[in-house]
Amino acid sequence: MAKSRGRRAENQKNKEHKHKHKHDHKDEQQDEQQEELETAEVVTNINSFFGLVDSTELEYFKSAESTLNVNAFETTDERLNFINSVFEESRGKELKLVTNQICSKLMERLIQHANEQQIKQLFRAFNGNFIQLSNQKYSSHVMETFLIRTAALIEQEILRQNEGEMDEEDANDEEGYVSMENVFLFMLSELKPHLQSMVSHDYASHVLRVLLLVVAGRQLPSAIQSNSILRSKKSKIARKMIDIKDTEDYEKSYQVPKSFESELSSILKTIYHGQTTQSLRELAIKATASPVLQLLIQLEGLVDKERSFWCLTFNPANHEKDSKEGSFVEYLLSDPIGSHFFETALFTQKMKNVDRLYQFYMKDRILKLAKRETNGVFVVMMMMKKLKRPEQLYILDELVPHLNELIVNNLEIGSAIVDCSIANKNYKRDEIIAKYFEFFNKSLTTAKDVDEGEKKKEENEDKSQILENVLRLSTSTLGNTKDDWPTAEERRRSLFLEKLIEYDSQFTVACLEGLMNLPEERLIQMCKHGVFSHVVEACLVDVNKVDIMTRKRFLNVILPYIPDLACNAQASHIVDKLWTFTVKLNLYKDRIAGSLFDNKDQVKNSVYGKMVWKNWSMDMYSRKFPDWKRLIKQQSLDMFPPKEPTDSESAEKDGHGNKRKYQDNDKEKSSNDRYNKRQHHEDSASGNGKTNESASGNHTKKVKRGRKRN
Repeated sequence: MAKSRGRRAENQKNKEHKHKHKHDHKDEQQDEQQEELETAEVVTNINSFFGLVDSTELEYFKSAESTLNVNAFETTDERLNFINSVFEESRGKELKLVTNQICSKLMERLIQHANEQQIKQLFRAFNGNFIQLSNQKYSSHVMETFLIRTAALIEQEILRQNEGEMDEEDANDEEGYVSMENVFLFMLSELKPHLQSMVSHDYASHVLRVLLLVVAGRQLPSAIQSNSILRSKKSKIARKMIDIKDTEDYEKSYQVPKSFESELSSILKTIYHGQTTQSLRELAIKATASPVLQLLIQLEGLVDKERSFWCLTFNPANHEKDSKEGSFVEYLLSDPIGSHFFETALFTQKMKNVDRLYQFYMKDRILKLAKRETNGVFVVMMMMKKLKRPEQLYILDELVPHLNELIVNNLEIGSAIVDCSIANKNYKRDEIIAKYFEFFNKSLTTAKDVDEGEKKKEENEDKSQILENVLRLSTSTLGNTKDDWPTAEERRRSLFLEKLIEYDSQFTVACLEGLMNLPEERLIQMCKHGVFSHVVEACLVDVNKVDIMTRKRFLNVILPYIPDLACNAQASHIVDKLWTFTVKLNLYKDRIAGSLFDNKDQVKNSVYGKMVWKNWSMDMYSRKFPDWKRLIKQQSLDMFPPKEPTDSESAEKDGHGNKRKYQDNDKEKSSNDRYNKRQHHEDSASGNGKTNESASGNHTKKVKRGRKRN
């Protein structure tokens, strides 16, 4: 056959090429179809169905969940017996229960109080289905609780091994003894092939976070706090609705076996395998995957000195400025999810990595970033804590002149600037104070025809407006009769004002003036408010910031309401603070103690009143009045120790020593007379002439109380 030449040969080659390309395309399509079938098969297995709980069982388990929630057990043994019986009833039905909306809550409560044998029973039931349970909406919460309880039991097992002990239940286990460490490792080996898919899964990503924290031996997060590593705001609300509270297993770090270190390294390598810079950067801005990547970057330093995840997401510290990296950083600083990832990742990094990104991509536009109220500003606030002192001073130099612009809608940046100033020896303190008073006191007199003295007087009066302008009392929940909870905005504003009060005495005096300018009813409402009462309390902490006349004026306003305030959950803390606030004002201290004593039935019948009674040493006041007076004198000496006298002062003291001695004797005699009259009155009222010695002991030890903002 003759060879073809020219166009005929070219056409023949094109036909052969098309035919070959067609076969290759068919092969690619077949491979893609095969992959889709395999993926579909995996998805089918992951979302497998374990059956429904029948109506009879559902009623029983629903009743059991309600019983555990109410916790109406007389003894601990009674509760444990009930839990054991429910565990026995659930045997063989565990998979159905954990995937049911109602019964999954019961399983979580059972796991929180389960012993080692019961956890192993659940492990046998879950074995082979851990990835399915992690990917399911309700059972994923059960898996988180299961992991946290397992971590606590592993620590107990390590402590027992160190002491050379072994439980009788473990020795007599019908299934054979299996350590909790091996239980965890078996579960981990089952999850390993699916780790990469868990990173971006809506439910499994939460399980993966807990798994990483347990293996690393880090503190396990709260299940109900929105600012924890585990919970988003949406997830926190859902957890509060089902009313499952944290147990003692949460918010703790546990000892882990040595084998967990190699397992952590293996997990990181498994997730890292096949990743590229582009894929990790996509994960960093994805809502479900971003928290996982944050955690991976935090933990990789424990087992990977090269920090593979960081160096693949960002360039190493010795690299030059890169346009693609710059575009990625700009996106992070403009995106709420990305900025949160960037903030957390930077905070846990070495200084050389942080400084490189700051110098290349942020330093020249720090003010513009601080004006991004929903994203970039949080990174700037983190930088003010993380960077070295010269860079912190540079940021303050850039931000303080524009402080009034920055805090219009974002008080957090104002608090961060105050903290940074304090950390740098009150750098730019006067300018910051002037800026805040300028911003929060809009009605300062500026008329030219007002003389300087009158203007200064009006400015001092107007400074008290900072209380109203910061807290916005007129539009707040203060005084509401519907038992409204304080809002998140009120909490933020209250915390900001407390920060200012702590920062400088001018804010303390201005807030006290603002409190005294309020109607008395409004002031008492503030003292009883779940959030604003903290502001009142902050004003009373440091007596050195307030002059005596201002203290007297405030005490005159609040004195008639002391018994009522002492019996309130919030206001009782303010009455406690008055013990220190009245130092060197013994007359006012006597009047407050007298008011508490005259209303002792009301005060002592209240839980909070009892604490105030003890913190004011009222038992000593009523039975050993001279000792109470000496206690007051000692408090004054402790807070204001006497200065060493000069030679001239010593001579003057010697010249008048006798006179002073007689005056002291007269005071002591007067105090004893008052004490005898009070003691006689009390003995007459009780019908008993003898003093109860046990009640007349020294009650100077104060009750230390903590409280949370409602």
